[in-house]
Amino acid sequence: MVSSMNSRPAHDTERRPLIAASMLGADHGRLYEAAVAARDAGVDFLHIDVMDGRFVPNIAFGPGVVRSLNDVGVPMIVHLMVDEPERHVSSFVDAGAAYVTFHLEATRHPHRLLQETRRLGARAGLAINPGTPVDAVTELLSAVDLLLIMTVNPGFGGQKFIRSVLPKIRRAAELLATANPQAFLEVDGGISAETVADAVAAGSTVLAAGSSLFSSGDVAAAVDTLRSRCAGERG
Repeated sequence: MVSSMNSRPAHDTERRPLIAASMLGADHGRLYEAAVAARDAGVDFLHIDVMDGRFVPNIAFGPGVVRSLNDVGVPMIVHLMVDEPERHVSSFVDAGAAYVTFHLEATRHPHRLLQETRRLGARAGLAINPGTPVDAVTELLSAVDLLLIMTVNPGFGGQKFIRSVLPKIRRAAELLATANPQAFLEVDGGISAETVADAVAAGSTVLAAGSSLFSSGDVAAAVDTLRSRCAGERG
């Protein structure tokens, strides 16, 4: 088992929000090179989407991919978009995930699975789809290390940011400020130079960006652009 509980970037106002490079948006034939480019550009996390073809219509990335990216040296958020995630958490923790995030909609016993994820040695994340109200996770917030709000319908990269989710991000930020202020609030889907300021203004502290980073041809410049837009929002 790989214990990753200390693999956590600083959570303070100077580093907020953090950037997670979503590897779904990279060239899947050159994932390692893309991860190194993201690391060298200064991202805070690698975001690894796992899809089973059931919970979402696509299929992507298994524990072997996580294991192969371990020595890049960037903490990995594994995002399980799978049915019955309790069947898979341990294999991704063993592969080296710093965080394992699963969907509320995909399991009957989310609180138990949050506890189990931590027991196995990773930090525990909980995700909700655009159509799931954030109040559905109120009783679970004290048990999460990360809450992920989907700003697209999960399953494919390159989708358009759903702006109607912004009030839900604001509500999630308010709830976390009271229940668990140390937890990260991640947004995933359609994050780009055009949308990042709105996500930051709504309260997100981790931004998962894929297509906007890797399709640009210059990952470092794309990361710099996101950070400058974030800094402008904070200012």
